[in-house]
Amino acid sequence: MQHAVGSPLPPPPQPGHGPAVGWSPAAHHPGPHQGSAPVPPRPAPGHPPQAPHPAAPPQTQGPHQAPGPQRAAPAPAPGPGHPRQAAPVPPAPDTTGHVALPPGAPVAMPSVPPAAATAPDPATTTLAVLLIGPAGAGKTSVAKYWADHRRVPTAHISLDDVREWVRSGFADPQTGWNENSEAQYRLARRTCGFSARNFLANGISCILDDAVFPDRPVVGLGGWKRHVGPGLLPVVLLPGLDIVLERNAQRSGNRRLTDEEVARIHGRMAGWYGSGLPIIDNSQLDVPETARVLDEVLSRSIASPPAW
Repeated sequence: MQHAVGSPLPPPPQPGHGPAVGWSPAAHHPGPHQGSAPVPPRPAPGHPPQAPHPAAPPQTQGPHQAPGPQRAAPAPAPGPGHPRQAAPVPPAPDTTGHVALPPGAPVAMPSVPPAAATAPDPATTTLAVLLIGPAGAGKTSVAKYWADHRRVPTAHISLDDVREWVRSGFADPQTGWNENSEAQYRLARRTCGFSARNFLANGISCILDDAVFPDRPVVGLGGWKRHVGPGLLPVVLLPGLDIVLERNAQRSGNRRLTDEEVARIHGRMAGWYGSGLPIIDNSQLDVPETARVLDEVLSRSIASPPAW
């Protein structure tokens, strides 16, 4: 498009590019008056104004710039078939809830108070607890009650519940212990450990329950220490064999084991005596009483962490 008289009109400005690229009235009207608006010359009679040659792009000098060294022309605006590429957006930090997660460091032991100070109240301290015991010891019932009655947010993470998330191809140890059931337990323990660290990073205490055997330290306590961290506080719940058999008989579904299996597991759990871990014999205790004793044991464990 050309003006009726005078120089050709500048191209329309592109969004985000400021003045039109390549348009410079000063290039058409050089002279000493660079600071004032140039007056386009009138063409001679009989000679219509000529448009710039399409093959020769105009000079890239602003309308109010003094002549100086030649600069590289900016990149042309993208055409209709080439949309503009947005600047890359940095990824959002790894967050869960409203608190940024740590880079994956294991959970540390709660701070030990000075000798002159009283032991911290386990009911108001953020803790990671591992409740160990045979089938029928009451681990799940005690863990749920303990988590429900604390004055700070607390999560209960049950290994059996997580293990049973696997539905198709479920490896049930009751049908025979094999490498598939072993792998399924390992995966469930790792998943529980990740969940515990996730909750703890957001200020929520955790209690996990598992039938950890003392004669398999690499799979048992060693695995939990790797998944959660050295700040995990293990406590053994070990009632008498007759109590365990009685409680197991009240179970249903795949949580109920044979009497022979219960007796075998209970015998292996006896190896925790002499290990240095705190042991609670809840044979004569109900669930609330066991939870109260658990608080007392945890208070001593915080003040003097067990070596494991």
